[in-house]
Amino acid sequence: MMGGTWRPVNCTARHRVAIIVPFRDRMEHLMVLMAHLHPILQRQQLDYTVIVAEQEGSYIFNKARVMNAAFLESLKLHNFQCHVFHDVDLIPEDDRNMYSCPVQPRHMGVAIDEEGYKLKYDWLVGGVLSMKREHFHHVNGFSNMFWGWGAEDDDMYNRIVGNGLNVTRPPLAIARYNMIRHTKREAIPWKKRSKLLYSGPERMKFDGLNSLSYKLVFIHKHPLYTHIMVNVGEPPPGFT
Repeated sequence: MMGGTWRPVNCTARHRVAIIVPFRDRMEHLMVLMAHLHPILQRQQLDYTVIVAEQEGSYIFNKARVMNAAFLESLKLHNFQCHVFHDVDLIPEDDRNMYSCPVQPRHMGVAIDEEGYKLKYDWLVGGVLSMKREHFHHVNGFSNMFWGWGAEDDDMYNRIVGNGLNVTRPPLAIARYNMIRHTKREAIPWKKRSKLLYSGPERMKFDGLNSLSYKLVFIHKHPLYTHIMVNVGEPPPGFT
């Protein structure tokens, strides 16, 4: 289990999965997630590694850049077939919600208790999203432009459908998560978010994995996860 890596000993797993958890100052939530997630992944007989990706410094959080960097660094660790981008505060409730590699991008965080176990809106892919490695490359990863909370997942939905892929979802009765109560980060002002979203289709070919700039600070293997620290730079003026 060192490094959050596990694979079945009595069979060959059909899927090699990286679980990427973007993280900042949420250790209590992370430990709750680890306690629930590892048993589910093992019962699903996956070859997997949990990667906790953290942004160095105190600048406003850029979740998308952190996830892009963790994706690229993960490919240096193992030949993963797919990646699950997983919020630290969402605790899975049902073993039937499969963390295996999907044929098309799979939005897994469909029914959250805080939202009455209903899909908040049709283009939502935030919370827990699983994508094959080649699909993530095909959409050029997440946009690097979203500093602060909100809208990077809506931009990802546009990238998925804009590149000829489909968003799939398990049934509401299966894709259920409990959200750990917490004080949420302040959202980017809607004017900034909407401007970035509307310009997203024009940017997706050159804003993403192929334009990402970051510095790997360290990789440490802990008993329950691999901890990746990255420096993703400074936010532009207007993002504080």
